[in-house]
Order: sequence, then structure tokens, then C-alpha cells
Amino acid sequence: VAGFFIDFIEITFIIVPVVAPIFLKLGIDLLWIGVLIAVNLQTSFLTPPFGFSLFYLKGVAPPNITTGQIYRGIVPYVLIQLIGLTLILLFPEAVTWLPKTVFK
Repeated sequence: VAGFFIDFIEITFIIVPVVAPIFLKLGIDLLWIGVLIAVNLQTSFLTPPFGFSLFYLKGVAPPNITTGQIYRGIVPYVLIQLIGLTLILLFPEAVTWLPKTVFK
């Protein structure tokens, strides 16, 4: 939700240091939370009002391409990211298995 109101840099420097100790105290795996936050930030990079990638694309798109067309064009990609985010949320082992195996 914060990605709709503030940029990913501010989220990284303001929100993450506030919530990380809370998650640590609750015993939640910080690797898993870190990946969830990263995927959320990536999704916020694609969604208005801050969606910087949308503005970059508008800058290089032909003049006949409207901002609305670009917004409609990103919908499938945002849906894919939301599905991925849901899978990470439901199956934390998908994120934590390999690092735990390698660094055991």
C-alpha cells in the first residue's frame, strides 16, 4: 500500500527499519519478509501514481501511444507479480529453502 503513496527508496529507508525489528521479535523469517517487501516494491514500480517504469515507457513510446494504453498494457504484468507475491506468501519455503540448504 505504501508504494502507492511514496517511492521505493523512501519505503526502504523509512518503513523497513521500523518494521524489521517487529518481525524479528515475532520470530518471522527476515529473508522471507525481505523477499515479500522486494516483490511489493517491484510491483509498486509498475503501478500508478508513482509507477516510474510507466513514465519511462511513455518517454520512449511513439507519440500516438497514450498513457491510458500504457496503463492498460501493464495489467497482465501486475497480475503476474501479484500471483507470484501470493505464492511467496502462501509458500515461504519457496524462498527460504535454497538459502537454508546452501548455508546450513
